[in-house]
Amino acid sequence: MIDLSPEWITILMFGGLLIGLFMGHPLAFVLGGLAVIFGWIGWGPSIFYLFMNRIWGTMDNYVLLAIPLFIFMAQFLDTSGVAEDLFVALRYLLGPIRGGIGLTVVVVSTIFAACTGIIGASVVTMGLLGLPMMLRYGYQKELSCGAICAAGTLGILIPPSIMLVLMASEATLSVGKLFAGAVIPGLILASMYLGYIAIRCFINPTLGPPMSKAERGQVTNTQIFWMVMKSLVPPMILIFGVLGSLFTGIATPTEASGVGAFLAFLMVIAYRKFTWKGLREAVIKTAKTNTMVIFLLCGATCFTGVFLGIGGGDVVTDFVLGLGLGKWGTFWVMQGIVFVLGMFIDWIGIVLICFPLFLPISKELGFDPIWFVITMAVNLQASFLTPPFGYALFYLKGIAPQGVQLSHIYRGIVPFVTLMIIGLAICALFPQVVLWLPSVLVD
Repeated sequence: MIDLSPEWITILMFGGLLIGLFMGHPLAFVLGGLAVIFGWIGWGPSIFYLFMNRIWGTMDNYVLLAIPLFIFMAQFLDTSGVAEDLFVALRYLLGPIRGGIGLTVVVVSTIFAACTGIIGASVVTMGLLGLPMMLRYGYQKELSCGAICAAGTLGILIPPSIMLVLMASEATLSVGKLFAGAVIPGLILASMYLGYIAIRCFINPTLGPPMSKAERGQVTNTQIFWMVMKSLVPPMILIFGVLGSLFTGIATPTEASGVGAFLAFLMVIAYRKFTWKGLREAVIKTAKTNTMVIFLLCGATCFTGVFLGIGGGDVVTDFVLGLGLGKWGTFWVMQGIVFVLGMFIDWIGIVLICFPLFLPISKELGFDPIWFVITMAVNLQASFLTPPFGYALFYLKGIAPQGVQLSHIYRGIVPFVTLMIIGLAICALFPQVVLWLPSVLVD
């Protein structure tokens, strides 16, 4: 064992974390490896007993069962074709408006977000459906890319969201309350995206020209109505089945996720998209995604166990509070740290690293825990859009048509990241935006 002060170990552990990430190593193994190295330095071989206890405690959390079930639900929905049908219906409904296809992307993504907690499926689906069509109509590339990336990330905030499930587990809060608290902030962000696209295209129609009258005339209003009903009613049944059973107290979060997976299975059958091959692929993709989450949980719980055990948490708390910025200055410093980390680390790593450090600080400052966690969730929306490692940017670039460069995507997300920051400020300045629904719906 080497005798090092908590301050030095804090610096070395976070320095090692940054070095490991910039070298391109997986976050789970960087966290786990640093835990082993500094745990051995601090306690010797006995540190492995701590690791076993913390990993067992994490795996024994019944709430985490909701994660694979929500992922499974999302995989079924991806194969059901509901997003494609809804996009076609709303394109005819909103197409005659300036920027109508962009508005369709946001509306479909918002509804799809309330059915899944996975952003990859939303961004890729909207990219394949919406981007070629927007470009064919003469939409500005930057506006098209920004709308798809921003709207596609709503799935990680609007419940049912696997991010909120993990946050609830880490913060020992009610999943139902976090789900309820995220509804209005998610709808505010979606409304801001809709307003931005509508205003910009109204001022400058060349950014998003409307659908031609000839194309709109190919279908009647009655046909559009039935197209919308056919593609909208099943997702709404799924949303009310999952969130309704949870908010009314009929089901626990884990049970609600099971309800969602079953309803999604029925939707695949109803849309005549069920195949044994599709079921097998859904199971395999669910297993892969869930395995990634579990590896990260194990690595992070060992890292935080060592870090807090050597007094690193007290070092960070004393440093942040010692800045003398006051209650709200400290709040924005923490949000700024999360925003910057989002440029380099995925949301799972940020939650697992920052929550053990920031939650005690927020409690000492007197912030409501539900409100504080939801503001963090709103902030983490930007982590999918901010370069150099924003996942949504690379999801879209991977399926974008020829002529769409990464520079178009980078420029396109700037206004939407700004809107996300404004949305965070609204949630911070008006806490009831977050707290009203949990107080009404959840005991």
